[in-house]
Formats: sequence, structure tokens, C-alpha cells
Amino acid sequence: MHSQNKTSATPIAMFASLWRNRRLILELTRREIASRYRGSLMGLAWSFVTPMILLAVYTFVFSVVFKARWGEGVGATNADFAIILFAGMIIFGLFSEMFNRAPSLIISNINYVKKVVFPLEILPWVTMGSALFYSVTSLIVLLAVQLLVKGSIPWTVIYFPLVLLPLIFASIGVAWFLASLGVYIRDIGQMTSVLTTILMFVSAVFYPISSLPTEYQYWLRLNPLAMIITEGRKVLVFGEVPDWVALIIELSLGFFIAVSGFWWFQKTRKGFADVL
Repeated sequence: MHSQNKTSATPIAMFASLWRNRRLILELTRREIASRYRGSLMGLAWSFVTPMILLAVYTFVFSVVFKARWGEGVGATNADFAIILFAGMIIFGLFSEMFNRAPSLIISNINYVKKVVFPLEILPWVTMGSALFYSVTSLIVLLAVQLLVKGSIPWTVIYFPLVLLPLIFASIGVAWFLASLGVYIRDIGQMTSVLTTILMFVSAVFYPISSLPTEYQYWLRLNPLAMIITEGRKVLVFGEVPDWVALIIELSLGFFIAVSGFWWFQKTRKGFADVL
């Protein structure tokens, strides 16, 4: 038992926990998704209706009201701009869902903390499963609109899971870190909502990086989230193959954040019961 505790914060332990508890994670994810729509007349249909409404709103506000255009020769029509914008919002939405919910993950599941045998480290994976479900439904809406408007879907969409992988690793790592910190510092939840808004504007969600003055482009390219959003748009909308070098760098960074977050969570979890 002692040797198991010593290795419980290692990268191997991180994957071992995910594999060992995979059925429990799937079941808790299913319950979480079902509970969100329990009692509503349309049920799971809302997961498709909501992104459709958002897409229509984005099209109207940015294209009709602000008459925004993405770039020269790109996003020339209202529908084009909405599709490009929505692709970025899907990717950012996955991160923001994890980022905002993480600080309260342990606090809102005190009953699990009291159970000695419950693997607390899986709670961020459950949130990730739920967030991925909504991202996939939004993605289906995006691809359906592209097929309707443009008559085709870029074959490069097959690369999208690879583009999303660094974000999944990074988001889960950040969630482990914030979930632990949220137990000891309750103000974290208030701070993340403000940071999410700031991140949205500095992650090239509403504009291409190339539209910025040269001196700012360099700094924005240092933002991993902005680069993942850019790569995601390339494969989802523009039909371009991702930048493999950038993707490998992002994947390495994402894996490092995941491992660091898991290590922090495992090292600090012993005090959860005392604080709660």
C-alpha cells in the first residue's frame, strides 16, 4: 500500500486511474448529461437546439449589426463569418466549461470526499466527458450548416480530434489544479469567471491573429489556446492540414500541464476532508 501511495501522483498512475475507473466515469458522465435536461419537455434535443440558436445570434450580431468580415477573400458572406466564429467558440467553450466548473468540483461533491474508496481524481474526467458531449453536438450543428451553405464539408475534419487532444490534456490538468485550489481558496470560482472573459478576447475567438498589428501577433501566438483555435479552424472550415510542428509542441505542453495538475491534486487531496 505504501508503494502505491508513493507512485499515485505519477503520469502512469494518471492513465491507470483513467483506465481502471473508465466505467464509473462513463456512468457519472451519463448521469450528469441526463440531469441537466431532466424535467424539460425537449430533453436532450436542447443540446442541438442551443448551438443552433447561438449560431443564428452570432450571424446576426457580428455580420448584420457590426458588418464584420473575417479577412480578405475569407468569410466574405454572413454565413461564412458565422461558421468561422462558431468553430472558434466550440473549441473555446470546451476549455471555459472545464475552467469555470473546476473550482467547485470537490466542494459540490462533499459526499464523495467522505468516502475513502472513491477515486476523487476522476471528477474532472466526468466534467470533461460532459463538456465533450456538448462540443460534439455543437460540432454536428456546425458541419450540418457547412454542408447546407457550402454544399460540402472539408475532408480535413478528420484531423480535428488530433487538434483537440492538446486542449483536452491541458484542460484536465488545469481542472485538477483548480479543483484542489478551490477547496482551500473559495474565491477561485469568482476569479475564473473574470479570467474566462479576458481569455476569450485574447484567444483569437472573434478575429484572426493575422488581423492584429505585427508586434501583437507574436504575443498572441504564445497563447496555446489561440493556436489550438487557429488550427481547429484550419481543419474544420478552411480545409487545411494542421501545422504538425505546432501541434506536437502544443501536445507536449498539454501533457505537461495534465501531469503537473494530477501531481498537485494527488499531493493536496489528503487535506480535503479536514477543510470540508
